[in-house]
Amino acid sequence: MSLIIDNISFSYGDRPILSGLSLEVPTGTTTAVVAPSGSGKSTLLRIIAGLIAPSTGSIILDGKDLSRVPTHLRSIGMVFQDNQLFPHLNVYDNVMFGLRMAKTEKTIAAKRCRDLLDLVGLSQVAKQSVATLSGGESKRVALARALAPSPRLLLLDEPLTGLDSELHDRLAHDLQRILHATSTTALLVTHSLPEAEIISDSLHRLPTAVNSVQDGEKK
Repeated sequence: MSLIIDNISFSYGDRPILSGLSLEVPTGTTTAVVAPSGSGKSTLLRIIAGLIAPSTGSIILDGKDLSRVPTHLRSIGMVFQDNQLFPHLNVYDNVMFGLRMAKTEKTIAAKRCRDLLDLVGLSQVAKQSVATLSGGESKRVALARALAPSPRLLLLDEPLTGLDSELHDRLAHDLQRILHATSTTALLVTHSLPEAEIISDSLHRLPTAVNSVQDGEKK
């Protein structure tokens, strides 16, 4: 279930956003794309998810070209900067949402949900309203919800934005541990080189990035 991004380009009108981008995310590993704001990181994720179409190039997942595959059939999970939790659902039901949508058998879904809440350290707040959670807890719920349906690929869009430095670093290490524990194939986009170094197995930079990171090399 490796991800291959092959010669992807995209423009908004006459403004080029991505140009000839190629990279591979091997199965069960996390690759980070490091670049400053406005350089096309989120656009890349939207292309992979099928929310927008590239101008050129292809996205291949598990050996299959996704060009003609609708978004809802790609089996791709996504964690957003702002979490996008469902405010009317408690922690447990937020994590359970994707499993219910997939019509997963109830006992299997319940075990999966409990296991993920244990993994992200939120079992004790399972029935709590998400409106009462701290910023770090909300991000853990968003991660557990994205992982619940066992996606073939997980996309992480600046997932630790808005946290103070101490909590940010702690959650970065926790995220790395969780992704490895679940053998998840993941693509992280971030402007933070230290964050990428903690979470990812390899690093890649967009052509416009200012960070001195060699493609495919983990420092």
